[in-house]
Amino acid sequence: MVGRIPVTGVVPVLEDGRPVKAAVGEPFPVGATVFREGHDRLGAEVVLIDPAGRRRPPVRMEPVPAVDRHTVDRYAAWVVPDSPGDWSFEVHAWSHPIATWQHAAGVKIRADIDTELMFREGEVLLRRVADGLDRLDRPDRRTDSDTLDAALAACVDDGRPVMARLAVLESPEVVDLLRRHPVRELVTVAGPFPAYADRPRALCSSWYELFPRSEGGLAGATERLDAIATMGFDVVYLPPIHPIGEINRKGPNNTVLPDGQTTPPDWPGSPWAIGSRYGGHDAVAPELGTIADFDRFVARAGELGMEVALDLALQCAPDHPWVAEHPEWFTTRVDGSIAYAENPPKKYQDIYPLNFDNDPEGIRAEVLRVVRHWMAHGVRIFRVDNPHTKPVDFWEWLLGEIRATDPDVLFLAEAFTKPPMLQTLGAIGFHQSYTYFTWRTEKTEIEDYLREVSQESAHRIRPNFFVNTPDILHEFLQHGGPPAFKIRAVLAATGSPSWGVYSGYELFEHVAVRPGSEEYLDSEKYQVRPRDWATAEAAGESLAPYLTRLNELRRQHPALRLLRNLTVHPTDNDHLLCFSKATPLVEELARDQGSQGSRDGAGAPPRPTADVVIVVVNLDPHQPQEGTVHLDLTALRLPEGASYRVRDELTGQEWTWGAESWVRLDPAIEPAHVLTVRTLP
Repeated sequence: MVGRIPVTGVVPVLEDGRPVKAAVGEPFPVGATVFREGHDRLGAEVVLIDPAGRRRPPVRMEPVPAVDRHTVDRYAAWVVPDSPGDWSFEVHAWSHPIATWQHAAGVKIRADIDTELMFREGEVLLRRVADGLDRLDRPDRRTDSDTLDAALAACVDDGRPVMARLAVLESPEVVDLLRRHPVRELVTVAGPFPAYADRPRALCSSWYELFPRSEGGLAGATERLDAIATMGFDVVYLPPIHPIGEINRKGPNNTVLPDGQTTPPDWPGSPWAIGSRYGGHDAVAPELGTIADFDRFVARAGELGMEVALDLALQCAPDHPWVAEHPEWFTTRVDGSIAYAENPPKKYQDIYPLNFDNDPEGIRAEVLRVVRHWMAHGVRIFRVDNPHTKPVDFWEWLLGEIRATDPDVLFLAEAFTKPPMLQTLGAIGFHQSYTYFTWRTEKTEIEDYLREVSQESAHRIRPNFFVNTPDILHEFLQHGGPPAFKIRAVLAATGSPSWGVYSGYELFEHVAVRPGSEEYLDSEKYQVRPRDWATAEAAGESLAPYLTRLNELRRQHPALRLLRNLTVHPTDNDHLLCFSKATPLVEELARDQGSQGSRDGAGAPPRPTADVVIVVVNLDPHQPQEGTVHLDLTALRLPEGASYRVRDELTGQEWTWGAESWVRLDPAIEPAHVLTVRTLP
């Protein structure tokens, strides 16, 4: 039923009552259409309900300027869950007699209509506010009481000039007090609507993908961890570390031997062809080391402030133990053979996909066992390979089982697939998702995609902007030289709170196996690829210092660690992209700071300082580009017409900017500005 004060179009809300995505400490916006009959004023608030069922203080929703007929009477507010678990929120709408009176009094008293009646009505409302203040235990109650006493005196003292009395009632102190302590009537509640707050790393993380076999096994990879941590990465991701199948083993550059030929001993095979006589998904490949070596790897990562993400690839080599023990878990073709994996024209003769329909309960139990096995060895993050090729209801079950006992365990969906599947995987529980970022290289498509992931789909999926993967070497990197690697790193590290690189990115590896292909030449997927890190860094031929600086900026600036706070700004050059990220000024935070600190002369609580970052990128890796950026100062938390100082955190240069500012970026020198904003004295 429609409430007394109608509330419609509440967002964010998912179908089937699933919780929307949230994270501890992450502000997220709540919006609704709120309206009523007649001309009386109304108010709207968001009330968060924490995992213990406690209602938090309401956060006022503000009117949103309408841009079309669909956005009339919209209200919005930012709210922040402060602990992990099942949260919910309600939208409260109510008749606002104080706002109604304030509007009428301002008009009528100035027109000398019902003057004393308006003051008497104001007195009645102010006394209701006073009753509410008497029940509050706040540090600023005495100041509010003094302000309220002055307002009441103005209402009843008919010996003072009328306009002087009105001036008191319209003073900033009184307006602020009445805004913070409204009188609510005819309260209508919409909700509750569920939200789940994950730990912060579900939202914000910097990933580094590493093949242990190219570092000499797990022991060598453990030694490499110090360099990865120095670059500022906080998640180190390992492709499958399990025994690799020997049947139909792939060779360099995805070579396939003709039937009957023996695999050369120097062909290590693909780590995603899991399982052999040495074990399956719960074993460590003997050439990499032992489970004790893996435990040491995890322990050392933890000492360096990093977590280990392990690949969860639910597929098998032909000689995986599951094939002999559970042939019903696979698809048998009419000729009696087991179907291998394929994505025509690609064929994966070294992999059998699981068939989840033949024995779903058996497969579920075994996969859950495998996941818990690695959890027991310190893994709290799983990168899931191709989840879009498995049933969605399986993932919803598995992630639900893990969340019920270990809600800190995170899952990243490596799902390069159609939007409905990508979005649904996020909605049913995946904490992060690979995205189409890798293929967005032109200005308009990057702008559109940044808006999509930060605003349109943020309640369903959290993006992880990987700049490259062992499977994806975009032509932009193949032909753009070192500037292209910088451009993509800046876009990923600042455009998304989670981003990642695949090992070798810092060495500018860019050669494809053939023209038109996105596969690396001599791909590490099929062979060992040792790298001489020290020589490259000593010669200044490594991007590691640049990646380090980007991760430093992410740690220093809270705005870069958030998702829903991105604003795209127009430029007059098709090769120049500009966006900003600013921490939302959450009303509850402003109120708390105001109650604990000093007040300015007007009695208003000081506003919290926003962290604001402006990013301008030259998307052309070959030529300098220049033009004007047209900045929305409101998005930068600045007043109209303001001048302000910006500091380029990549070069140390500073300038004074305004709403329109000219930039020139030479990719041979530096293809991007990452600017922090400071107001002028």
